Amino acid sequence: MKKKEFIIQDLLSKIYQNHYPEGKLPTQRSLATFYEVSRYTIQDAIAKLRDIGVIDVIQGSGIFVRKNVNQNPLIYNSITATPYRRITSKPIYLRKEKATEEDQRIFELAENEDIWVFQRIRIVNYQIVQIETSRLPYKLFPTLKVEDIAHSIQAYIQQQNYTISHYITSYSPVTINKEQSQLMGCKRGMPAMKIENRCILKGGIVYEYSEVTALDYTCTYITPFNKENHRQRQSDQLFI
Repeated sequence: MKKKEFIIQDLLSKIYQNHYPEGKLPTQRSLATFYEVSRYTIQDAIAKLRDIGVIDVIQGSGIFVRKNVNQNPLIYNSITATPYRRITSKPIYLRKEKATEEDQRIFELAENEDIWVFQRIRIVNYQIVQIETSRLPYKLFPTLKVEDIAHSIQAYIQQQNYTISHYITSYSPVTINKEQSQLMGCKRGMPAMKIENRCILKGGIVYEYSEVTALDYTCTYITPFNKENHRQRQSDQLFI
């Protein structure tokens, strides 16, 4: 692991361990001395932590842990660690289709209802890193346009006066197929991560189902220890 990545992970660990109870990190000079690296390396690490959203840097005052950082189990992933100004989305298509049986189950739709289907590529730092294919109930978003999917879908949802509640996400390893390789400009057969999301509004309505194929994907979570679940799994093992 590179020194900068180690420092980022170590500082994240210390932040989530409440190692800085006053909410203020040491100075960059102190951190450089502690980790035995240059201040330039520390500045890079601090910039990354700021982009992730766990700290604020106030000139003349110091480096501060943001409030409520423990509320989200996802600390960061390859996209959320990147500022929006360095992320662009390029729409491939947006079309209205009849909901399939699977759509009807996911979105609790009646027969013959319509859905939106769109595909876009996500570009980070001028490199194509993701292909996203999403499905949304037409009746929730009748005004959706191609221009909307070129920007943040979450922002669009909130502009429609909906309140986003949470996401259910699953991950599985895949390889890039021929069509994906042509869209992403990479070799067929490259390893990638398939990320499936069910996006849920306040009140329990599923507003989007998406499948993302991502290159060079990383994510970091904080996972509370579930004592009861651990005990149950040990108990189940006794009966195998």
